[in-house]
Amino acid sequence: MNKLVIGLAALSLSSGAAMAGRIDHSGQSVAVIFEKGNYAEFSFGLVNPHVSGTAIALAAPGLNSAGSGNMSEGYSQSGAAYKHDLGNGFDAALIFDHPFGANVLYPTSTNYYAEGSKAELKSSALTGVLKYALPSNVSVYAGLRYQIFEAQAKVPFVDKYAVTTENDAGTGYLLGVAYERPEIALRVALSYNSKIEHNLKTTEKTGTFGPDRTSNTAIETPQSVNLEFQSGIAADTLVFGAVRWVNWTSFDITPNDYRLVTKGASIVSYNDDTFSYSLGLGRKFNESWSGAVSIGYEGQSGGFTSNLGPSDGYKSIGLGGTYSRGKMKITGGVRYVWIGDAQTPLPGLAPAANFTDNHAVAVGVKVGYSF
Repeated sequence: MNKLVIGLAALSLSSGAAMAGRIDHSGQSVAVIFEKGNYAEFSFGLVNPHVSGTAIALAAPGLNSAGSGNMSEGYSQSGAAYKHDLGNGFDAALIFDHPFGANVLYPTSTNYYAEGSKAELKSSALTGVLKYALPSNVSVYAGLRYQIFEAQAKVPFVDKYAVTTENDAGTGYLLGVAYERPEIALRVALSYNSKIEHNLKTTEKTGTFGPDRTSNTAIETPQSVNLEFQSGIAADTLVFGAVRWVNWTSFDITPNDYRLVTKGASIVSYNDDTFSYSLGLGRKFNESWSGAVSIGYEGQSGGFTSNLGPSDGYKSIGLGGTYSRGKMKITGGVRYVWIGDAQTPLPGLAPAANFTDNHAVAVGVKVGYSF
């Protein structure tokens, strides 16, 4: 199966052209470890979401039917990877990505109860992977992940609250097994990513306790499982896809003073784990060009979502193309995402607002070079 079509599968499952659910930005794929020979790549993407809601006028005294305006800022997503053939059945790879993130800013002068609220969450990770090919087309792989995490938020409608954290580093691991039949471009890979614990040095300000109270906030980024697959189904035609499970119920950001002023609420937490799915079809057109189309889905969990993350599930469709010349291949893609409707609460009040009919557009490019 032509490497152009296989390259499209890799892009469609990567951060360059995809938008994962919640604060999941990269999907933590290790597909680069399956490239042939020695290989390096760089990817870059832009995501432009539009997320807005409307307060429920009669939910409580003082609330009106004001609209929030677009509260989700656009962001960029970059990644890089290097894979080396060590010989004797061994391959190694280094992968750099930004696995989790959030960019929230509610516009001011809207008369919406959360106006002026903002949040930013950043992470970066460096992952080393070692793979060994066993007999009978089976391979096993394992790796270590070094991750840096930080966050800040301002929530003026909750006791004039603001928080910043220093960045903190944590380590985790991954384990995987794969089955391949290169003659028909078949590969099925199952990967487990462990949770990573962080202990964030935190500075909080509230109307009740005043400014600059420091503490430590323990969080853990969630464990996950990726099932990625591809197979040739006809001459120059490839089907590909992925299933991803994320243990979001273990993710919770609850700084000490926020917990006190809200009587136990979290800034961000989730009540359910998620399964997300993608499926695509790739086709080689000639020796230089191939294209692909893919769809994605994550079901709605129901219940209420955080005011700093008012979405629940998604549907998406994506288009991509790859151009190859010599040892270089360039892949680009665009994805349109229908963001799932959600309702948000206020302390002691739910629901307080409805978020409906939201969307995002993501574009990305990946440049790969074999040597």
